[in-house]
Amino acid sequence: MQLPILSYGHEILRKQCDEIDATYPNLNTLIDNMWETMYGAHGCGLAAPQVNMPIRLFVVDSKSTYDKMEDDLREDYFVPEDTGIVETFINASVIDESDEAWIDEEGCLSIPAIAERVKRPWSITIEYFNRQFEKQIKTFYGTTARMIQHEYDHTEGVLYLDYLKPLTRKLLQAKLDKISKGQIQAKYPMKFAK
Repeated sequence: MQLPILSYGHEILRKQCDEIDATYPNLNTLIDNMWETMYGAHGCGLAAPQVNMPIRLFVVDSKSTYDKMEDDLREDYFVPEDTGIVETFINASVIDESDEAWIDEEGCLSIPAIAERVKRPWSITIEYFNRQFEKQIKTFYGTTARMIQHEYDHTEGVLYLDYLKPLTRKLLQAKLDKISKGQIQAKYPMKFAK
């Protein structure tokens, strides 16, 4: 089932989310619905707070991006051993990040029609549980790492807007107000803040 995505302005998008365990009610249904919602909105990641669930859960698909990318571009966005992932992350915790950083454009399903350049670490090591609640510790790079960081931030109550310079944020404020009030046309179901 495709769920409505909360727009910028909802308080839940600013909350630190709670950890869950394998007995969380209807967890598999929620994960299925999140994948369906993300793909229905043509996204590459989605976090539980974006569908009004304040829990430490997100999904990421960087494989679709890899598959669509021209071969000569891939070396700038992916490391050779990375062909993208389709992964569920539960109770994730970033345990290391590279000093090397890079800037690329990011958007967010909760903030439609806006994309800005954001600086992030090139690689991260993250500890998490997968959908089967098996503990994982993995290092990700480039675009895959960026997508994970973006969704991980949602579980921390952080939006990519928080990385922008104050002047850029100020210039975007009128657009952000329109988004929170629903004065935009989204191509997927949304629940607006005001």
